[in-house]
Amino acid sequence: MLLSDLVSLSTRMFKTRKMRTFLTILGVGVGIGTVLFLVSLGYGLQNVVLSKITTADSLLSLDVSPGDTGIINLDQKSVEEIRNTPNVLEVSPMTNVSAQMSIDQLTGDGLIYAVEPSFFRLGGIIPDKGSIFRTGDSHEALISTAAAKLFNVSPADAIGKEISMTLFLPKINAEGFEETETVKRPETYKIVGVVEDENTSYAFIPLGTINDLNINSFTQVKVKVAANEYMEVIRNQIIERGFLVSALSDTIDQANKIFRIVQIVLALFGLVALIVSAIGMFNTMTIALLERINEIGIMRSIGASVGDIMKLFLLESFLMGLLGGLGGVAIGYLAGELANFGINLLAKNFGGQALSLFYRPTWFVALIIIFSSLIGFLTGVYPARKAAKLNPLDALRYK
Repeated sequence: MLLSDLVSLSTRMFKTRKMRTFLTILGVGVGIGTVLFLVSLGYGLQNVVLSKITTADSLLSLDVSPGDTGIINLDQKSVEEIRNTPNVLEVSPMTNVSAQMSIDQLTGDGLIYAVEPSFFRLGGIIPDKGSIFRTGDSHEALISTAAAKLFNVSPADAIGKEISMTLFLPKINAEGFEETETVKRPETYKIVGVVEDENTSYAFIPLGTINDLNINSFTQVKVKVAANEYMEVIRNQIIERGFLVSALSDTIDQANKIFRIVQIVLALFGLVALIVSAIGMFNTMTIALLERINEIGIMRSIGASVGDIMKLFLLESFLMGLLGGLGGVAIGYLAGELANFGINLLAKNFGGQALSLFYRPTWFVALIIIFSSLIGFLTGVYPARKAAKLNPLDALRYK
């Protein structure tokens, strides 16, 4: 049998049984669309969460701290030793002190983080409003949303305001006891950005603006490594010096594992709908077999082979699966866009931020189309075998 004849006979049911074929394909499409909708939601949530906590540089960065014992001190000498370690590209220290901050006529307690501008890039810190400060010695600051709330201003209104501060520096007196030195900073800092953090009230200021205080102890250092393969080697070298080392990439790996589980669970829910639609397709192909027994007898009597009969049914079921997969992609994409629009509309009404909650990797879309076609092919195997085994004389006599 010629391929053109095979295709023509296989698609004949699409014309003679339009409604039944359409509903069968729609059932498969709904199943595929459900899988795509749920899994793309899982991918979208993963992208939204990870984009908030990471940048490309932060994935190659290590967080070095002295620990809580007080025995190991992370000073300028230690920072230089780390900076001179092979395959270390960049080092960005941070020191934090307790402080009183004042905006307008309001004063509140909080923390001051003195950092270089590169600290934000290496730490994956992205301002929710505004931007980071331009240089390491400009009198500019970023505050947390908790600090903005403390001073009764919105994050947007906080941009451009002046903040003054009094620092409480720990000092060792002549007797060897620790005491607190109060230092009122004469200059004010212009707020240029707001970092989203509702839990802690703090402000970032350039490290260079407090060089006159001769602070030689850092609470944390960001270390950027040349490539991912050097991460573990450099981490071990720093640990051998007595420091605590962690990496944002560890957190990202754990988050990715959790999201993979979420995606599998969501896919399983969608798979239930797909199984139901596959049963519907199998039922359609079985009914088609019963309706065409006489036709099969005629084709066999005029020379059609067993293989031709099998190909006829397999191609028919394959095409329904393929069309169901393509329709399912359209359904899943449309449902995702509508859901995303509705959720973002609600978010804007409640003062939230619009986000893209659905992400569809090209490889996954191609995979589910192939999977749908495979399911269609498999549901046609049993009817195709039954049709091929029919005795031509019995098929001609069948009523």
